[in-house]
Amino acid sequence: MQPWPEPLGEAAYHGIVGDVVRLITPQTEADPAALLIHMLVFCGNCLGRDAAFTVEATEHFGNLFAVIAGNSSKARKGTSEGWIRRLLRQAQQGWERNQISTGLSTGEGLIERVRDMRNEKKLNKKSKQWEDEVVDQGVSDKRLLVVEEELSRALRAMRRSENILSAVLRLAWDGKPLGTITRNNPTRSTGALISLIGHITIVELRAELSELQAANGFGNRCLFACVKRSKLLPFGGNIDAAALNELAARLGEILKTHPVRPSFHVHFDITARALWENSYETLSKGGTRLFDALTARSEAQAIRVALIYALLDGQPAIGRRHLEAALEVIRYSNASVKYIFGDAIGNATADTILRTLRSNPEGLTRTEINNLFGRNAKAADIARASSWTARPE
Repeated sequence: MQPWPEPLGEAAYHGIVGDVVRLITPQTEADPAALLIHMLVFCGNCLGRDAAFTVEATEHFGNLFAVIAGNSSKARKGTSEGWIRRLLRQAQQGWERNQISTGLSTGEGLIERVRDMRNEKKLNKKSKQWEDEVVDQGVSDKRLLVVEEELSRALRAMRRSENILSAVLRLAWDGKPLGTITRNNPTRSTGALISLIGHITIVELRAELSELQAANGFGNRCLFACVKRSKLLPFGGNIDAAALNELAARLGEILKTHPVRPSFHVHFDITARALWENSYETLSKGGTRLFDALTARSEAQAIRVALIYALLDGQPAIGRRHLEAALEVIRYSNASVKYIFGDAIGNATADTILRTLRSNPEGLTRTEINNLFGRNAKAADIARASSWTARPE
């Protein structure tokens, strides 16, 4: 059994993100890691896509996908979300009311929520000319944060062959145009910024995201956070309202003044460049297990988190402290993946063999391995899966 992740280190509590979490944590049962991840995701969406960090031909914005996983329904996942939602409700009027959505079930529904204006050719009866007519005004503010308190339902929907939700979410995280091409409703979305927070129990997450195909698609675009109830407060907490209001006002000013200008491109300063060079190889390390698949975008995740820290700090460049904060968040996320999935391979046959081998340290014969599956697996699949379990790490 893998150990529970070591708590987030001091580096992650940089700037206003840390100030918010430090104020709320003593007076709530929520896990500080859940508060911090919610804060990053919420603020990243508020900041929009005017500021970006470019890697080769790819632009990275502040939109994050996060999975908040607890051992039970008592992990206070919703409590952490509620506090950060309250803060943003004060900091940026209208955003919390208009740009947060729930009920993630179809890709088409997601695109509809951030759709472009749509025109159709109509015949002008007077001029006898075909003219463009607006048939759908579309959505003007294309920032969208989806909060899914039952992520297991969305994960099950993604597994249906006809459901395009996983494909649309992948494109949304990448910042690419979204669209469905149908004769009756050719919905399209360009320039959207979609973020996601999903709440789930660890048992459900292991059951619903256990295959490499899911990990390589939706899963590796997510930050993961193992969370638990931090303390027992029978009568709730007593957060200083004036202090919370002050932080909300401060955050509101930050969100007004950044990005510095439209299409602003953030870069590493010289101190962050040195740290990035030293960290890059470790972040880029690959492998064949489910853990490796789910953490395959650690470099991109670190850049996005560092971008949010920098913009919330009012800086046009990512500095060393912003990158240190981001690397600590990625460390916690990857440790959470390791706790949840351990050394699972991401193939049902291989993982069955691996679990059986753990309880039989003396090993298994080929016949014993074949007998695990009766007549329900092909010999070639069993042989291939057996070779994966024997592969060195």
